[in-house]
Amino acid sequence: MRDVLGYRGKYGVLGPSTNTVVQPDFEMMRPPGITAHYSRIFTPNAKAISNESFRAGAMKIAEGVIDAVRSVMTCSPNYLVMGMSAVTFFGGKAGAEAFREGVEKEAGVRLSCGSLATTAALRAYGAKRIAFLSPYYPAANEEVRRYFTEEGFEVVRDLCLQCPSWTAIAEVTPEELRLRLRELDGPDVDAIVQVGTNLSMVRLAAAAEMWLGKPVIAINTATWWHALRENGIADRMEGFGRLLSDF
Repeated sequence: MRDVLGYRGKYGVLGPSTNTVVQPDFEMMRPPGITAHYSRIFTPNAKAISNESFRAGAMKIAEGVIDAVRSVMTCSPNYLVMGMSAVTFFGGKAGAEAFREGVEKEAGVRLSCGSLATTAALRAYGAKRIAFLSPYYPAANEEVRRYFTEEGFEVVRDLCLQCPSWTAIAEVTPEELRLRLRELDGPDVDAIVQVGTNLSMVRLAAAAEMWLGKPVIAINTATWWHALRENGIADRMEGFGRLLSDF
């Protein structure tokens, strides 16, 4: 017997309780027959974040992942999607793979996470030299840079917004993000990547691909695209950039 609404797949989504963007983002990109079931990782809304407290907060979220996995697995999803990206970059390539393997071992189903999904997206585009934007702090950006470098990409430059709280990430305006994309762009960059799942960039990234003339990859788009394609869901969708319309 198949689920009446999720007859093509039921996806469990793991995300911080402070995140207000990733759930509606995934809903916008959800094709018929796929359902998404959000499992919230309890996350105090840290204020006055610094390098040290950002990393500590991210690791606190990581500690709650397995409890969220156990909770969402009670609805028998056939796949998991990680709706928080920072911890999936920590420890470089080996750290990302270890994170995925740990979740998959507990759940008994496969997982798409931001770091590995973004790598797959960049390779689909054929990009080699990248720039990236985050809501993080410099210490976390160093982890993202390390990860992409170990995956074989040249990180030309990066930018961190240093948002003052977890919920403040979702308050960054499209106007500011447009300016930041302009700062990152240049002839030495093949693609621009946005990390941080609570930063609202799915629609903006799609539009920016047209006016910058190159791939602009929002991590929520990449992660959801990866989850669909890994499960043989090949639906093409317009309005979310070339990743979902062309690949």
